Amino acid sequence: MTVGILAAPGPTTELARKLARNLTARLGERFPGHCWRVELETEMQAGPVGSGEDMVRMTRKRLLHEAWQLAICLTDLPVHVGRRPVTAHVSVSLRVGVVSVPALGPVEVDKRLEETVLRIVEGALYEQVPRHDAHSADTDGHLGMRQWLEKLTSPVGRPDEPEQGTFRLVTAATRGNIRLLAGMVRANQPWKLVSGLSRALVAALGTAAAALTSPGIWRIADGMGAGRLTLLTVGSLLAIGLTLILVHGLWENTPDGSRRREIREQVMLFNLATMITVTIGILTLYLAQFLIVLLVGLALITPGVLENELKHPVGPVDYMLLSWLAASMAVVGGALGAALENEDVVRAAAYGYHPDEPTEAGHHENREQA
Repeated sequence: MTVGILAAPGPTTELARKLARNLTARLGERFPGHCWRVELETEMQAGPVGSGEDMVRMTRKRLLHEAWQLAICLTDLPVHVGRRPVTAHVSVSLRVGVVSVPALGPVEVDKRLEETVLRIVEGALYEQVPRHDAHSADTDGHLGMRQWLEKLTSPVGRPDEPEQGTFRLVTAATRGNIRLLAGMVRANQPWKLVSGLSRALVAALGTAAAALTSPGIWRIADGMGAGRLTLLTVGSLLAIGLTLILVHGLWENTPDGSRRREIREQVMLFNLATMITVTIGILTLYLAQFLIVLLVGLALITPGVLENELKHPVGPVDYMLLSWLAASMAVVGGALGAALENEDVVRAAAYGYHPDEPTEAGHHENREQA
């Protein structure tokens, strides 16, 4: 039995590599008597660039082309039934499955993905693979599938059979959408956002250095209260956040003329994930800038020099106020640098994938076997 796995580029492909290393052994344990082989390919159409694709149809085409017995697509895109997120959709007749990786949530993704894929194989090959349980004696295959679904419990969703030969794993609307949103943010890897924006980072560091070495900034920080510094911090964070989102087109708009609620809700979900991703990213930048400025200030500016400029005894609070102001100014400088960034660079940093990566025939970029 050959199982083909198609994975969206970026973090999902890394998850798929870990999955493939263990999947052959796990399948052998779950279905003894069969020799299993796993092939992994990175599929561009499973990522955001393929948001208009029918994943089931695309996966079926690849199954036929590669002569696999079963194909599973791991996509970065959210899938819904009404308001309920879908973790996995499986067509038994077509022998294909689609897993929405963000619906697995932000934690224990490796474990949940492996469990989901095993459920897909078990369901998709229900009538073909010998099973050592009471259902193996059922004469009505459809009845056996229904009984199996009724007893199926999974941490990744509740089983549902919308029509004969098809089943899916769905989650509750509120809890499932929260987990889906968290999974989308995790896939974007917001903590790496700033490291991918070289111009913004250089501008921020340069502004911080200039602020830290300016006696005028020392006096301004000494005269500002916590309230003014808080307003300045919020304003600086909004400046760089809005610059990244609006200037570089990270905000998605509903297609013209579209009245479908599902499309509007999906666009809203993407925008919410983008806002959270950017917020976490710039907060990471701000905290890093604050710590760097504080440490450098303590190392370079002696208490005597600072007291001579401020005309009063100084302590840790004075250094923290100076670092607070310098870090806020640095973020403003980072906003100016972010405005000069290339749009493709910003989107790659914000979404954790690289849409301009070279691919073989525009279809997939590599193949691995386990």
